[in-house]
Amino acid sequence: MLNFAIQTARDAGRLLAERFGRSLQISNKSELDLVTESDFASEHLIIDRIKTYHPRHAILAEESGASEPADRDTQSDWRWIIDPLDGTTNYAHGYPCFCVSIGLEYKGRIELGVVYDPVREEMFTAARGEGAALNDKRISVSPIPNLASALLCTGFPYDVRERGEFARHFANFIMNAQGVRRDGAAALDLAYVAAGRFDGFWEEGLKPWDVAAGALIIEEAGGRGSDYLGDPLDIFPPPILASNGLIHEQMMRVLAV
Repeated sequence: MLNFAIQTARDAGRLLAERFGRSLQISNKSELDLVTESDFASEHLIIDRIKTYHPRHAILAEESGASEPADRDTQSDWRWIIDPLDGTTNYAHGYPCFCVSIGLEYKGRIELGVVYDPVREEMFTAARGEGAALNDKRISVSPIPNLASALLCTGFPYDVRERGEFARHFANFIMNAQGVRRDGAAALDLAYVAAGRFDGFWEEGLKPWDVAAGALIIEEAGGRGSDYLGDPLDIFPPPILASNGLIHEQMMRVLAV
């Protein structure tokens, strides 16, 4: 099923890349939350593929929500969790930082995940217990031991204007880390932590499809994911903190201020 997820993500990413930079039909789900025709086209491709090859599996997708198996008589322990275009605002503005994210859950636990960046042709993958990879080469989190030497990443939640604590956390990390970046694609940010490009990540207001694949990839790369208090992540995520593990407690202390 990992190979199936890889090929499906690659095909969806190719669709996004072909449409990237063109004039798109864009609408607003909220004041700051966009959706494009490419989101729907990518999601349709992925769901169609799952229903064809795994009709007994349930699906949770960003745009169409939850759906039961195509075989209505089946109660499935398997569920695909899909973000067909993570980084929609970037995509709509022609900023080349976006990806496709696909995770597969079995009895409430993510068992495999893929995050595909079609611009750089980078495929981040993980299967539980088998490690993480980038384009079939093993990856691991960074060895940075101190927050002061760490490059962090975050995202701005769509209701950021209503979250006064976010600005405080952002300012505190700027003062305590070597640097902070904001790229606008949470699944890709998590994959970058797994690959050692970032040392840590935090964000509020994310959804299951934003983190399902990336959180497993980090775990299999030797990192750690939790909420801000250090408790394990739930598939319906609270504020998420992810790191190489070495700076996790240090980041928790900053978030507690």
